[in-house]
Amino acid sequence: MRITVLTDNIAYEDFAAEWGLSILIEYDGRKYLLDTGASRLFADNAALLGIDLADVDFSTLSHAHWDHANGFDTFFAINSKAKLYLRAGTEEYCYGTEDKTSAEDSAGTPSLCEGDYKYIGIRPGYLERFRDRIEYVEGNYELAPGVRLIPHYTPGLDAVGRKAGMYIKIKGSIVPDDFRHEQSLVFETPKGLVIFNSCSHGGADNIIREVGKEYPGQKVYAMIGGFHLFELPDDEVRAFAKRVRETGISHILTGHCTGDRAMEILREELGDTAQQMHAGLVLEI
Repeated sequence: MRITVLTDNIAYEDFAAEWGLSILIEYDGRKYLLDTGASRLFADNAALLGIDLADVDFSTLSHAHWDHANGFDTFFAINSKAKLYLRAGTEEYCYGTEDKTSAEDSAGTPSLCEGDYKYIGIRPGYLERFRDRIEYVEGNYELAPGVRLIPHYTPGLDAVGRKAGMYIKIKGSIVPDDFRHEQSLVFETPKGLVIFNSCSHGGADNIIREVGKEYPGQKVYAMIGGFHLFELPDDEVRAFAKRVRETGISHILTGHCTGDRAMEILREELGDTAQQMHAGLVLEI
């Protein structure tokens, strides 16, 4: 398995960075694109690496936020074959209560607000515009041999959404996000399972356990992606690190919404188990 980080908050050498994440995974002769970041930057960085995105076989969206979905118009203009796999029921329905750049802000147009809630979802119109390229999936879904998309099974995640100031609009009502639109991309490797989840809003420790239950008897070797720790106080990050250690996972590669201070704490608590990702990183597993 070969992993290439196309977009992250941190860049390396000639690569550019942004608030977003996009990762290319090469596995068993196929190429998988996880998210497209907040702009076309993922494609620009791919070009610097000599990667032709037209060759991607599958594309997936980890969750329905702008900083992971905004580049799909660029991707579809380059790639004519790959389907985009979303959780069934995913809509343009994500809102936040914090002052963060929205999908519309990043495009240079006025933001969409409803009272105290600011739109942070997939750029409005994308799901209709690209409906012929989108495949909605349910449950434990096999993309290809050894590759699956796993949803959340942990109950009570709406409490996590409320605490994080994240909401979804369902049938005209704005309610705490239970991350029904979030999914993990999981690969079986000789070393064990490798999980990708770009923000892990439902909790990276929860996700490791969820995946473990879906693969009885198999070791979870690594988890790669953002952990959404950047706003948490130190004691909560340390408690999180303890829960991750208790899962027995061997490696975590994280960045994006994990945050600099949280990364320092993860290294203190987990040692070499925790590694920092950056745009331009190429890793073999």
